[in-house]
Amino acid sequence: MAKGKLPLNDLAGGAGRMDVLIRALMSSILTSHGMRENVEFTMILLGGPGPARRIRFVSNELKGIHAEERAVAGKIAAVIREPIPPRGHWIERSPGIYDGGGDLDMTLDEWNCPMVNLNAESKSLYSGVIPNNFKIDDIGFILGDDRELVCERGNRRSLGSMWLQGHTCIAIIHFLLDEGVELQL
Repeated sequence: MAKGKLPLNDLAGGAGRMDVLIRALMSSILTSHGMRENVEFTMILLGGPGPARRIRFVSNELKGIHAEERAVAGKIAAVIREPIPPRGHWIERSPGIYDGGGDLDMTLDEWNCPMVNLNAESKSLYSGVIPNNFKIDDIGFILGDDRELVCERGNRRSLGSMWLQGHTCIAIIHFLLDEGVELQL
């Protein structure tokens, strides 16, 4: 849902699988006992009538986010009750949560980093080799939902031949980055 009243009691159905997006968000920004540093997660909402909406979560600025889907859904619900901002404009709705109009192409245009489009049928993302001087700069990963994401941007890479849920892919990528595994970008 890009706008309206988010049904907190039906995140898996009436909310357009908002539960999947929330799990991906939580996998991106949360650790076991805190928040990851320097992570931005942009959720692109295309459901319902009207324009697309983007909600960006900036881990270093977030307040009041913890590992409980319904509480996170409440934060999202507060955003989508507001009018959608114009394309390309961001409004801070609460600390670390920004609301903006726009779509995937606009988001990718704003990113100034290498991009990886995860796809199970592509070349492997990792080589299994840990370089001595590993340093990760900004990098963006593009994930879709239950259908293959049609996106020509970014290098297409895979975490294996099986299609995985988005939040699982995010956890694997964080593990690879945390361990300093060389990525084939």
